[in-house]
Amino acid sequence: MILKRVYETSKDSKNRIAEIEENLYMAKKGANLSCTIDIDAKKTFQTFKGFGCAVTESSGFVLSFLSEDAQQKIMADCFSSKGNGYVFARTHMNSCDFSLDNWACVQDKDETLESFSFKRTDLYMTPALRHAVWQNKKLSVIVTPWSPPAWMKTNNDMNNGGKLKREYFQLWADYFVKFLKGLELRGISAGYVSVQNEGEAVQTWDSCLWTGAEEADFAVNYLKPALVKNGLGNIKILVWDHNRDNMVSCMKECFSVSGAEDVIDGIAYHWYSGDQYDNVAECAAAHPEKDLFFTEGCIEGGARPGKWFCGERYGHNIINDLNAGCTAWIDWNMVLDIDGGPNHVGNFCDAPILVNTETKEILYQNTYYYIGQFSRFIKPGSKRIECVMFPFMVPASCDGKMGNMMESTAFMTPEGKMIFVVMNRTEDNMVFELNYMRDNVQDKKNLKQYTSKVSDENKSRCFTCPPRAIQTYIFEAD
Repeated sequence: MILKRVYETSKDSKNRIAEIEENLYMAKKGANLSCTIDIDAKKTFQTFKGFGCAVTESSGFVLSFLSEDAQQKIMADCFSSKGNGYVFARTHMNSCDFSLDNWACVQDKDETLESFSFKRTDLYMTPALRHAVWQNKKLSVIVTPWSPPAWMKTNNDMNNGGKLKREYFQLWADYFVKFLKGLELRGISAGYVSVQNEGEAVQTWDSCLWTGAEEADFAVNYLKPALVKNGLGNIKILVWDHNRDNMVSCMKECFSVSGAEDVIDGIAYHWYSGDQYDNVAECAAAHPEKDLFFTEGCIEGGARPGKWFCGERYGHNIINDLNAGCTAWIDWNMVLDIDGGPNHVGNFCDAPILVNTETKEILYQNTYYYIGQFSRFIKPGSKRIECVMFPFMVPASCDGKMGNMMESTAFMTPEGKMIFVVMNRTEDNMVFELNYMRDNVQDKKNLKQYTSKVSDENKSRCFTCPPRAIQTYIFEAD
């Protein structure tokens, strides 16, 4: 494999997914070595389906303040092949916390669903989703409800938890069909649905409680038959859609329901309970044939314009999720206003793109570029390969733990390119040695080093990742 290009995003430079010259990434001889990274292309893991973001009512509302050209630029920067190349867009059926208020497609009690209306969805969400489809014809939409209409629930409230009344399971499945068909009529193709967003949480905003067994029962006996009956049987069903903490127990509970293995296509999860990547790996090992979709994560507590740690949090989560077996990684709100909203309960959060709705200024956060360091190069269909880091000197950190300084992952694309991503979260240069296991090499004693685009036998085989930076190395067959 020959190193062709290196792209970098770094705090102490103007580099934002910028191709850098060889003298900026090749380590000088005698430089202090932080670690050795071994890559073995013979050891393969999950096939990755791509990256994405969420198109919420709040995102669509913020976009509506901009000119058509500015909107198109943002959508191209997110979804086009010249931008971050997102292939997934997650959106909500009925309102969510990132809506302007509570609303439902059938607001008042109507057990016939004849009053089902797309009026609210069409106001801000449909235009944004259409823009996304224009930028990527292969876009797959993931539809998720935060709550059924209040009249379908035990607490008669879209907020504060409550449960879907048992007598409305079939009607709620039919409601899904109505929404999916409505998207279809608008040229928006849904590839996935999840049964419920954060079904274990009683939130002050739109929420509804489900057990794992209830989700599986609904999916097997109501939702899937309704999809098949209405020509939507190709749409895949995800469960859980909550934090990593309890995803293993939910998986076990769901798949203990008769028929669930045939109907449930994967598990969706979020990051708000902490790292817990072992749980992702356990689910991947138990059900390697199922998808593991990271479907939501953000920096909470409002917008953080210019804060570098936000991008590093994304990089840390993406690398560890991918290394644990994740098959798709979808960010939360695509764009928000400069305060991190609007949000009908004041639950403001950060987003990769912020817009000052008064001045029309658009701010691309480093989170946008950190995601792009992965999404622009790890294309759908890429397969993860073994990438193992061995600490050497362990400099530049207070606790001496390598994982708190350097993290990395590696993939092989369908075109045969090797993509290696490395992130340095310290305030110092980190020098690393990169070793590649060729197909005909059987033991580590014969590991071959990569060669750069300039052949020089006396050149160091080590590379440098600068402080607070992320780099993507692209290798092609020699």
